[in-house]
Amino acid sequence: MNLPRVLVGAFVVGAAAELVRRYGPLRRFEIAETSMTPSLQPGDYVMTIRRPPHRGVIVVYQHPQRQGLFLTKRVVGLPGERISIQESGLVLIDGTPLPEPWAHNHQGPGGDWTVPPGHVFVMGDDRLRSRADSRFVGPVPVPDLDQILLRYRPLIRKPARRR
Repeated sequence: MNLPRVLVGAFVVGAAAELVRRYGPLRRFEIAETSMTPSLQPGDYVMTIRRPPHRGVIVVYQHPQRQGLFLTKRVVGLPGERISIQESGLVLIDGTPLPEPWAHNHQGPGGDWTVPPGHVFVMGDDRLRSRADSRFVGPVPVPDLDQILLRYRPLIRKPARRR
């Protein structure tokens, strides 16, 4: 018997059980969209857990108008904040520029939003490819969010589909 391997396995099982006890079930999703590249790639898998989001975390939520379609975006605005997106793509939170080392391709619609209580404002990292974020579907209710706990890639990738 390999004692270190058994101890590591017991630790992982215990940690997972504690997470489930505190936050509810873990869920697994496969990333199919490109709006979060390069942070997440199509074909990556993520494990999620229900917990209160904070700015900068990546979350999964169901599209408000398309039952069964789950989206992956990053939380940029919190309840009560005023979000302003300029034509240049600069995001302002209550008038202060938001540092976004993860964001690129800043094209897309600008505008002003106030995040209502119990909601967050989410956007994709690749703004040009992000079409179902809060700029288009509005703020997302916090109870509908799963926060990404970890990302992993399959050992064997499926071949790309021809179009």
